[in-house]
Amino acid sequence: MSTAPEAADLVLQERHGGVLTIAINRPARKNAVDHEVAVQLAAAVDLLDADPELSVGVLTGAGGVFSAGMDLKAFAKGELPLLPGRGLGGLTRASVRKPLIAAVEGWALGGGFELVLACDLIVAAEDARFGFPEVMRGLVAAEGGLVRLPRRLPHHVAARVLLTGEPLTAAEGKEYGLVNELTPPGAALDGARELAGRVARNAPLALAAVKEVLRETQGLKESDAFRRQDELTSGLATSEDAREGARAFAEKRAPVWHGR
Repeated sequence: MSTAPEAADLVLQERHGGVLTIAINRPARKNAVDHEVAVQLAAAVDLLDADPELSVGVLTGAGGVFSAGMDLKAFAKGELPLLPGRGLGGLTRASVRKPLIAAVEGWALGGGFELVLACDLIVAAEDARFGFPEVMRGLVAAEGGLVRLPRRLPHHVAARVLLTGEPLTAAEGKEYGLVNELTPPGAALDGARELAGRVARNAPLALAAVKEVLRETQGLKESDAFRRQDELTSGLATSEDAREGARAFAEKRAPVWHGR
């Protein structure tokens, strides 16, 4: 994947077998997110959701670093990498229908870590690091760090990361269940693409339903969670994909999904 620095290519896209790889492409700035990166990242995510040929997205950073987070130089000039209703990078508060996997090399700091937390699965190199240094700059991790990290890690582990500004290692992330898979350094993208391929072979309607139920039922009591789940999955059993899945199983062949 090219890492050319042209302004028009601050976010790169590459398709392969139903998987869209999205790469933040500012390696000279450690893939810091400014407003234009947010615009281009939002457009890439919208493409993922809109294109019926795409099933899964992989989000990464060019040049061996995931992202150093918000571009502080741009912030000092009054620019914010936020989009209305979508949050930092056009992603942290967006409702993305299709699964998104983070492939993390090097550092994922501040807003970069929040972009990781906005993904559904995380593949990280063994030497990757995650952190929220915002408190060292008089800020807080308000685009998902404060809300999402305590839901993904034990409370006191999340509190330590958020209150000290000290990083979390990839190994710690794997130990606590934040990171799904570890890879050797330099192999996170390959690992994420392999995982994406395993996800992409499944029915798109079912994938979208799983993601929405996971998002919508967090924090609900069990009876309310079942009620919301049933609302969100009510049409799946009669869908064309469900019938195709049953036929493919009976005929001992791979299913051909239609997304309806």
